[in-house]
Amino acid sequence: MERKIITTGDGSKTIQISEWDEQYHSKHGAVQEAYHVFIKHGLSLFFGKKVAILEIGFGTGLNALITHIESKKNNTEVAYRGVEAYPVSTEELEQLNYISELKAEEFQKDFEKMHQSPWESDILISENFILEKEQKLFADIADENVFDLVYFDAFGARVQPELWTEEIFLKMYRAMKEGGVLVTYAAKGSVRRAMLAVGFEVERLPWPTGKKRDVKSQKVVF
Repeated sequence: MERKIITTGDGSKTIQISEWDEQYHSKHGAVQEAYHVFIKHGLSLFFGKKVAILEIGFGTGLNALITHIESKKNNTEVAYRGVEAYPVSTEELEQLNYISELKAEEFQKDFEKMHQSPWESDILISENFILEKEQKLFADIADENVFDLVYFDAFGARVQPELWTEEIFLKMYRAMKEGGVLVTYAAKGSVRRAMLAVGFEVERLPWPTGKKRDVKSQKVVF
């Protein structure tokens, strides 16, 4: 499928799959979406603590980069696992402008290390950020009671409905610790019902424009 780099509404770039008319991030703003969904409603709950994060869809590494930046600002120790079946190419990465848009030049080498480091290995990105990348399908995740926080950033249900099913969310539920939190951009009714069916409590949160765009799901604590 054809893939091309596009500029989103906030000036940051992302990758678009033309055949699906689907992007790796919101076309209204890649950086804005990452901060609003995954940092404001996810990582910020763990500032000043140790947190184990699972990202579903490592993709361009934008969420990992911003998590690294914010964890350093807020004295947070992160163990980060990014799962991705189809890694982004070096040529595509070279066209992204996250470092300049974030004014984060001091993190340039860390961002490069995130992408250049080997898969299936624990990599020390900084004193407070350990990264492990796993190249596999989301359906093959079998962890239990490991993660405090899940960034569920798969392609949308419109183009890959198989990633938004009870089967997948049960894997997420089992992978999380008691009281863990899953955050995602999707607010579709079928997604909410799949989450509820496996035991999540679901809260809908407003998008900055007022449109409801993301769902925060908190694991039921028994």
